[in-house]
Amino acid sequence: MDAKTTEAVELLRRLIATPSTSRDESRTADLLFAFLEERGAAPERLHNNVFARSADFDPARPTLLLNSHHDTVRPAASYTRDPFTPTVEGDRLYGLGSNDAGASVVSLARTFLTFREQPLPFNLLLALSAEEECMGEHGMRALLPQLGAIDMALVGEPTGCRAPTASGDWWSSTAKPAAKAAMRRATRA
Repeated sequence: MDAKTTEAVELLRRLIATPSTSRDESRTADLLFAFLEERGAAPERLHNNVFARSADFDPARPTLLLNSHHDTVRPAASYTRDPFTPTVEGDRLYGLGSNDAGASVVSLARTFLTFREQPLPFNLLLALSAEEECMGEHGMRALLPQLGAIDMALVGEPTGCRAPTASGDWWSSTAKPAAKAAMRRATRA
């Protein structure tokens, strides 16, 4: 593995080893904030949501949101492994939150860090949100008003390789109207 992949896998291991059930994800928020800050990304935090903007963020340009959540459900009684011990078997990493949605968090954070200082025709906005599993009031509901206009979003959430058409109340109340408005603007250009 190259250095960036090794770093991403290590971050995922640390996320798995840090309990982060909905409404109790402050430790993973601390971890993610420090990870981004150590790499010069100037993260911000609202409750347990961690977010950062590209280095040359310009409100006049369209904004692409990279979003996933770092909270987990509680471990089920039927879980056959220690949920907080990251375990590698073959080419798979097991542990609570590794798939939903730690792998997405790590991938989107790495993508953001790779491109945040590149000249792009759009802004990058990374939002690693809390309370997704319980649709809590201190997750995306609280964070969205702080983020400004969002023209496009890439949401990391396991879907069985099916493109989702909605993500709970966030899509219905915020993203869908914004997406429709962005499409109208794009077709007029």
